[in-house]
Amino acid sequence: METQLKVELCILFIILVIARLLFLIHKITTGHSKYASNKRIEPCKTIICIGSGGHTTEMISLLSTLDFRKYSPRYYIIATTDTTSLTKVESLETSKSTQLREKDYFIKKIPRSRVVQQSYFTSIFTTIFSILYSIPLVLKIRPDLVLCNGPGTCIPICVIGFLLKSFFITDTKIVFIESFCRTKTLSLTGKILVYLADNFIVQWPNLRKKLKRADYIGQLM
Repeated sequence: METQLKVELCILFIILVIARLLFLIHKITTGHSKYASNKRIEPCKTIICIGSGGHTTEMISLLSTLDFRKYSPRYYIIATTDTTSLTKVESLETSKSTQLREKDYFIKKIPRSRVVQQSYFTSIFTTIFSILYSIPLVLKIRPDLVLCNGPGTCIPICVIGFLLKSFFITDTKIVFIESFCRTKTLSLTGKILVYLADNFIVQWPNLRKKLKRADYIGQLM
């Protein structure tokens, strides 16, 4: 009887977890999670996922318009091999330093979940490794906001942020901005984050027609 009870409790727990995940995904995909439930007073602890190349340029352009006092502290997530983006982030923070009394940003490096031209099959394993590597990092930060525009570097962070919210550990909001170069179709990252990102932002009106809950903001570049 005791063994049967344990099995039944395990099954009940699994059902509750699945129900919670499906509820959140439904809430996200129908656009009901776009807006904050409460007005924020304290600064927003923010993870910023930095891609590479054009992705980095777009993100820097977006960040340059923000009041960093409202997004503090900031944790930049960069791929271990991306030295160019590291320089751009440090340059941005230096240019914005007049807004701040002291340094309130940190740069964290993680393995890439997928490199350019890597096969989708092998990227499954590198993504799993990147997620496992990122778990203690995100658990320690417990972000209020995850801001990303791809590429695959942001997937592990967003997955963990979504799971933290699923288990009531944090109330992390995920904001994804689709790349400027995506004018008619979503990127692979975008197709995944359709189910995880509370706010999905596109830069072209044609792409807005592909996803009704997306917000069109014009071009960042």
